Amino acid sequence: MIGENSMTKQKKSRFKAQEERLGYLLIAPAFLLIAVVILYPVVYNIWLSFHKVSLNPKRPDIFIAFENYTALLSDPKFWDSLQVTLIYTVITVAGATLVGLGAALLLNKAFKGRALARTVILLPYVAPVISLVFVWQYMFNPVYGIVNVTLVDKLGWLGERVDWLDSATPALILVIIFDIWRLFPFSFMMILAKIQSIDTSLYEAAEMDGAGGWRKFWHITLPELQFVIGSLVILRFIWNFYKFDEIYLLTKQVPVVSVYAYETAFTTFDHGLAAAITATLFVLVMVFVLTAVRKVLKW
Repeated sequence: MIGENSMTKQKKSRFKAQEERLGYLLIAPAFLLIAVVILYPVVYNIWLSFHKVSLNPKRPDIFIAFENYTALLSDPKFWDSLQVTLIYTVITVAGATLVGLGAALLLNKAFKGRALARTVILLPYVAPVISLVFVWQYMFNPVYGIVNVTLVDKLGWLGERVDWLDSATPALILVIIFDIWRLFPFSFMMILAKIQSIDTSLYEAAEMDGAGGWRKFWHITLPELQFVIGSLVILRFIWNFYKFDEIYLLTKQVPVVSVYAYETAFTTFDHGLAAAITATLFVLVMVFVLTAVRKVLKW
């Protein structure tokens, strides 16, 4: 009897070891892909940030230790771009989340044409970004754009036409509005999916206790959405902090850090300093993620 139990344990142990080996084999391709696509570029970028990069393949890169980081931290342009990036990121993340929450609450109610409204609201998110940029550039063109024509010629609210995309402050405002408008449907989809999964008996019990719409939202809906909203804020903060394509395509007048790094790498061709910029961004984002995950998601 003891021998049979020992053999059974050995079989289970061998079976468990085989399962573990199979698991490692199954995740090996994904791990290899992550290592090639993500880990290697990150490590190589950090390596570049400690060198004076030579564009001549016959000349080796020169190790200069922390000189790139010293030059970066003493550059006022970096601090200005970091400030603009934080303003852009905080406002767009908050705006897209709040607009998505409002749209989800509104379109969760039954009304005629709700399915069509839910489809139309997704168009800014699924449309090619380049086509949206062209439309906005046309709308805000200082000569023939519909915005200037309406505000100056028809309504007379402005005394002269404004070059919206070629002035620093108007360009930043437009980029923020564009980002919120284009990306709030993602928040809308995630929040709406969670709202539809909330147990309706909670609302029925609250109504029996005399709770109104605001109290039901504050004490039932919002707590149920805490994890989803927290995840959206963290993901959107990461994405927007690195945002480059939409901003650079729409206007060259919003000096976020990603644009600063691009110009450093491909205008002044200082690839070592550009690598230091992106490495610094990576550290800042990781600090935010680790803090947010612990405080917001309670992981």
